[in-house]
Amino acid sequence: MADNESMLFDAIPQAPNLRTGLVNTLIAQIESGDLAPGQQLPTEQEIVAATGVSRTVVREALAALRARGLITTRQGLGAFVAKDPPPRTFSILPDDLESIDEVLRVLELRMGIEVEATGLAAKRRSDSALEQMSSGLDALEVAVRAGGSGSEEDFAFHRAILAATQNANFTRLFDAFGSAMIPRQWTRIDQMTIPERETYLARMQHEHRAILAAIEAKDVNAARRAMRSHLTKSYARFEKLRDGASHD
Repeated sequence: MADNESMLFDAIPQAPNLRTGLVNTLIAQIESGDLAPGQQLPTEQEIVAATGVSRTVVREALAALRARGLITTRQGLGAFVAKDPPPRTFSILPDDLESIDEVLRVLELRMGIEVEATGLAAKRRSDSALEQMSSGLDALEVAVRAGGSGSEEDFAFHRAILAATQNANFTRLFDAFGSAMIPRQWTRIDQMTIPERETYLARMQHEHRAILAAIEAKDVNAARRAMRSHLTKSYARFEKLRDGASHD
């Protein structure tokens, strides 16, 4: 198997999160047919030798693929590509967001989805949808002032916007990602002083209120701009956080 293994595994990137990099490479090879249904995978040691990652990383990556139903293991024989893999689905799990670069990729995806959805929400929103958004912002403020991350409340606000489009595909997509769409673990709210938390909350709520006001006014273009501005500013803050961490 050595020649085939070398072809399959020598391109695995040495990403900041090596497990995710290996998982993504293996998934791509399974989906492309380079690793066919029923085909035996190289041994852990062979993958280690081909990629340069540790045995622990390989085991974690294989466990992740097993959890997704993409590979099976046979006692004493090793790992095999599943003969009947589950239907192809796309998901983002909290464990996938182990670097700020991965958070930035999620924000890029959100821009592509939520900017247009916010325009539709402005066009189609109901009074009850507005009440749900406003209540979500009130709950977010209470949660952050109490020292919480506010991620669940933030998620609920953004989900309410998607629900206001009256297109269930938007909320289904958001629900498939769950809390991974609001990766608040990187903001370290629990380590902020009270004044820092108040400044953070005021800035975030100012952006949120601008979105809500545009939707309430049924101003489609303003709603899109407000959401794009909010997500773009979030993107810039995470970039700054990443760049600051790289200099530590």
